[in-house]
Amino acid sequence: MAAGMSLRRRKAVEAGSKGGWRLATPGVVWLILFFVIPLLFVLGVSFLSRGARGVIELPITLDHYARVFQVYVPVLWTSTWVSVLTTVICLLIGYPLAFFISTQKSAAVRNITLFLVILPFWTNFLVRTYAMQTILAREGLINEFIVGLGGEPLTLLYTPFAVVLGLVYGYLPFMVLPIYAAAERFDFKFVSAAHDLGANDWRAFWRVVFPMTLPGVVAGCILVFVPCLGTYITAELLGGESVLMIGKLINDQFISDRNFPRGSAVSMVLMGLVLIALIFYVRYGNRER
Repeated sequence: MAAGMSLRRRKAVEAGSKGGWRLATPGVVWLILFFVIPLLFVLGVSFLSRGARGVIELPITLDHYARVFQVYVPVLWTSTWVSVLTTVICLLIGYPLAFFISTQKSAAVRNITLFLVILPFWTNFLVRTYAMQTILAREGLINEFIVGLGGEPLTLLYTPFAVVLGLVYGYLPFMVLPIYAAAERFDFKFVSAAHDLGANDWRAFWRVVFPMTLPGVVAGCILVFVPCLGTYITAELLGGESVLMIGKLINDQFISDRNFPRGSAVSMVLMGLVLIALIFYVRYGNRER
């Protein structure tokens, strides 16, 4: 009888697995057609040469990748440190905000604060970036306030500060929401147990609260870091010529220089950086679970 139940259970699992693959087939086909195949095409172009008037032609060469790692290293470094700094700032702001929202006993207050977090998504990202550009301009709201107090206007726009501020403003909700999801499931009885064992608030936070909400922190960091790494609009409108990031470099190679092989090579390097971040997330997340 036990053998019969085991056989039926195995058949049910196999049937469920087959049904799952059938349900996933449209999504898999979509990804292959509109992600894998174009990505392979870009990868192939990155090894070709640029001919007259931007024509892609043979021979196969590695010069574009060599130029990326010889000439464009400062751009890679700038993109990386801006993305890391933005992620850290979003974490410092988003973690306490997410905990504040999750610990509200009133459902109305919790829903209103969550609504305020996602409210910026109701406006196009480009429009929000233009709004930030207006605020940071020399005649913008911040400088008008400073001049009204008797000070001198500051150069805020077209600086790394403006780019980081714009990225934090744009991607902060991506940090808050995953941490909120993790914090909402946290049982504060563990904190009481830590206090009973002699831990103070600081030690209880680092030994109990933070490790148990770490999956949300890691997910939020990836969701902020990855789009910041390849951002174009924010760097273009708020950084100008003073902040050259990978997204702007790719645009310049494709649009301005019409050097499709080199632009493809830079794109593949960016994809490699994103892949490293995702591998870190998958391995670290699995270890935490």
